[in-house]
Amino acid sequence: MKPPMILAVTSLLSLACGLVRASTPPDPHHLQPNAPRLVTVSEAQTPPVIRAGLLQSTLILLPTEEKIATVFGGDTVDWVFDAGHVASRFISVKPKLANATTDIHIVSDHGNEYTLQLQEISSEADGHFDSKVFIVPGDKAAKDRLTDMPVFVPAAELEKAKQEAAAAKAAQTGEVKAEATKAETYRSQYPGSLHFDYAWDAKKAKELGLQQIWRDDKFTYLRGQFQETPALYELKDGKGSLINFDYSAGLYTVPKQLDNGYLTIGKKRVDFHRTEEKN
Repeated sequence: MKPPMILAVTSLLSLACGLVRASTPPDPHHLQPNAPRLVTVSEAQTPPVIRAGLLQSTLILLPTEEKIATVFGGDTVDWVFDAGHVASRFISVKPKLANATTDIHIVSDHGNEYTLQLQEISSEADGHFDSKVFIVPGDKAAKDRLTDMPVFVPAAELEKAKQEAAAAKAAQTGEVKAEATKAETYRSQYPGSLHFDYAWDAKKAKELGLQQIWRDDKFTYLRGQFQETPALYELKDGKGSLINFDYSAGLYTVPKQLDNGYLTIGKKRVDFHRTEEKN
């Protein structure tokens, strides 16, 4: 009776070993990267198959003229898709489960669409996986779009543009607010900068139409109701000289502080001078 018992024990051991082998995941250490590979993608053809290795990264590169606008992955549980945080032409794919398959759809900023089929190959006899894949558009329309301006803005660039626009708007708002505060301060302080310290002959002024003369820290002003616009002169050392001024609706604006001067038209003349001493 002993031989049958030995046979039974041997059979159980063989079955246990078989179960252990069946439950043991493929050893990823035998995987070897392929040389960089060119893959042509065409809308009219079946999506090309990309060989991916378990826990190995496969880098997919768009043409140099393009950047990735968005990526759609069929299986986001057993696969990792990483296009980085800055808009670029690179995306990394990595399978987390042996024998996993999925598809990936890439939309570029030029409007081209690329669909690939991903296959994890660690259980195959040939353990070579694609480490780097260069995508080449196979359709003429897709090739022509490479020379056009981008039609989509990648999400990372859009977010950056939004942040820059928000910062510019905030800076502009700050500048406008500062200018408004400055203008309000100037308006509140301006009356205190006005000086009505000129003297003139009131009778001659009435005949000519002159009503008032005053100054601030930068300008001299003369207001009146004139039938004709009088000429304005500055007096220095007893001699009159024409000066620059703006005139509108009876108001002379002289871009300096006048100490002495006169208005004249025909034989009419009104002299004026400051009554306080210059600082």
